[in-house]
Amino acid sequence: MPEIARRAAEAKARLQHVSATASSADGAVTVTVNTSGALQELSFGPRADELPRTRLAQAVLAAAKRAQVDAAQQLTAIMAPVIGPDSDAMHFLQEQIPAPELPEEAEKAPRWEFAAETPPPPPVRPARPPRRDDDEDFGGPILRRGL
Repeated sequence: MPEIARRAAEAKARLQHVSATASSADGAVTVTVNTSGALQELSFGPRADELPRTRLAQAVLAAAKRAQVDAAQQLTAIMAPVIGPDSDAMHFLQEQIPAPELPEEAEKAPRWEFAAETPPPPPVRPARPPRRDDDEDFGGPILRRGL
């Protein structure tokens, strides 16, 4: 019992200091989470100013998910000596930690996307038919008549 109590106290002390930090590949975003995956810190690098808001939000979420996976791995590594790496308690703990899907890292440089189709050319005006001078039937144009 004293050995188990010692390992439990040691695990408790280590768990209080567990955090995980992850950054986007381009350095635009850095996040830190605690053992429960809660966001503790969020910072933006200079590259963040160049990203559209949707891409920046995706980078924050991707970094947070990677940090959460790291924190969960630290948690199970700390608890394994206390409860046993293959015990029912460890299996229960692992079941309580959802395995988030790790998103792929966004590209380092912005990618400009263009429409797959090029816009159609402007409509071509039909050529004007040759002008017929209808004024000949009435003695020519009015403005050329001498008054």
